[in-house]
Amino acid sequence: MGNARVARDYYGTLGVANDAGPDEIKRAYRKLARELHPDINPDPAARERFTEVGAAYEVLSDPEKRRVVDLGGDPLGNGAGAPAGDQFGQFGFGDIMDAFFGGRGGAGGRGRGPRSRMQPGADALIRMQLTLEDCAVGVQRDLAVDTAVVCSECVGSGCAPGSAPTMCDICSGRGEVQSVQRSFLGQVVTSRVCPQCRGFGEIIPEPCRQCGGEGRVRSRRNVGVRIPAGVADGMRVRLAGQGEVGQGGGPSGDLYVEVEEEPHELFTRDGADLHCTVQLPMTAAALGTSLPLPTLDGMEELHVDAGTQTGTVRTLRGKGMPRLRSTGRVDGHGDLMVHVDVVVPTKLDKEQTELLRRLATLRGEEQPDLAGGNRNGHGIFSRLRDSFGR
Repeated sequence: MGNARVARDYYGTLGVANDAGPDEIKRAYRKLARELHPDINPDPAARERFTEVGAAYEVLSDPEKRRVVDLGGDPLGNGAGAPAGDQFGQFGFGDIMDAFFGGRGGAGGRGRGPRSRMQPGADALIRMQLTLEDCAVGVQRDLAVDTAVVCSECVGSGCAPGSAPTMCDICSGRGEVQSVQRSFLGQVVTSRVCPQCRGFGEIIPEPCRQCGGEGRVRSRRNVGVRIPAGVADGMRVRLAGQGEVGQGGGPSGDLYVEVEEEPHELFTRDGADLHCTVQLPMTAAALGTSLPLPTLDGMEELHVDAGTQTGTVRTLRGKGMPRLRSTGRVDGHGDLMVHVDVVVPTKLDKEQTELLRRLATLRGEEQPDLAGGNRNGHGIFSRLRDSFGR
């Protein structure tokens, strides 16, 4: 009878309890894998621990293998639980880091090959301050943009002039390395990213001095942008292919120009509509008047009817902002809302006071009757009673 073997503690390797759920097991593995990955932690002990963590996740994420563990067995032991001569062939589980990141490993240890050194670039964002008038008519400007551009020395290859990439001698250009273990299923082939070439399948023996092998450098350049009429604060204009150049000279991302609209001294904005406030002396509001009003199109004559009250809103149709459609075209204009604020004088001289007293006498308003009302029979309290009685 052979010597008894002690099954490995897969739960303890991941630091989870025996009744841990699949999500808890995945979180524990993800945390440990990120800490111990050879590309991040070059310590040999960490590499060995990384392999153990991957094996533990491989077992506990598989219901059948986990059942073997819960029964006291070891599904990754040397033929544990398998009859003599039972052959199941090879079964590859792929790169253990790619187990939940969508990696390159596959059944039978067949990977998808080395990944391309040329990667797409990221998008870039720049903010542009505009006045209300700029937003109303649109502008054409040149922007100074600081982004990654293709290295002029190596033209994106990352290699010093006169040199070229060479095949990785660790993975033989596959971009991954494999290890073989025996299990009750047969031979288990585990693949992971090659630690020397980082999955590219090739190395750059002489990196470009200008970009350090990245194939791109940061540079400031001028980009022309057209802001259409009708834009508002927070809107973005997209410039395709004007963002960051990708690693290895990959395709550029997009550049987004975000509008920051400055506050206006006269107008406030509500979409395509504009609002402003006009203060009128009480005499002008009582008698009616006309006054010049500045708008985005120039001066307009504003007519105020006699008896205009505070809070009255006059609407000037089509004197607001352009309405910007999703296609970038203007579809009409909004309105300009003029809010009237009647100003009551706080200081009167003797003659002005006498004139107002005479007016109050003529109108029967020397002592307002709040309960009985004015000549029309509508006092303040009566209006309040009417409003509450509705």
